[in-house]
Amino acid sequence: MANLRFYTHHPLALGQAIQLSESAAAHATRALRLNVGDNAVIFNGDGFDYDCELISIKKNTVIVQIIAAEKITNESPLKITLLQAISSGDRMDYTIQKAVELGVTHIQPMTSQRSVVKLSAERAEKRIEHWQNVAISACEQSGRAFVPEVAAPLSLQQWLATNPANNSMRLLLNPIGALRLGEMQAPTSEIQLLIGAEGGLSQAEIDLANQHSFQSVVLGARILRTETAALATIAAMQTLWGDF
Repeated sequence: MANLRFYTHHPLALGQAIQLSESAAAHATRALRLNVGDNAVIFNGDGFDYDCELISIKKNTVIVQIIAAEKITNESPLKITLLQAISSGDRMDYTIQKAVELGVTHIQPMTSQRSVVKLSAERAEKRIEHWQNVAISACEQSGRAFVPEVAAPLSLQQWLATNPANNSMRLLLNPIGALRLGEMQAPTSEIQLLIGAEGGLSQAEIDLANQHSFQSVVLGARILRTETAALATIAAMQTLWGDF
């Protein structure tokens, strides 16, 4: 069945008429062939799905009217922040997309000593917008009604300066001094998962993370690519402690 679910940044309320974004309108009319009188769902990240009816289609402009609202309760019981070192090509997009599908609540891109990609301020701003749209698209597909924020890139040192450990479970993939996830107790607060880029984290970054309560964990005996590492760890946590 086609996914008739679209994101909007507008505040939403019963009876309200909303114009779909240009990309959503094109998808609704050209790809899905929707017509006036057809139904779809819109959401804005407030935790609700809003049933709506298409009431006007003119060229690239589609207007829908909200006819019902439903609270969505499919969020994972785990609160996971993914600290993902920026990877190259489409790896970062893939990681963000699948992490959102797997239930992460926040994504913090990290600049890393071994990251291949180096972003200027202008490029970083464009990438943040792009990555946020990837997250929104993943929510449209997966049925999530809360949209994880993709934050502006920071170095590990910058992020640690404003994020004390408190009671959070902090994890990074590193075979030295590592535990298996199954050996750890279920978390009672936020999980913060640090993943390196293609070349992994530098020893200096690992040492800094360890000094700030990050516990090294290992996933089997094989070396995983950066995008595999993040998603395999999240899936394992959801299996052990979450809703898998």
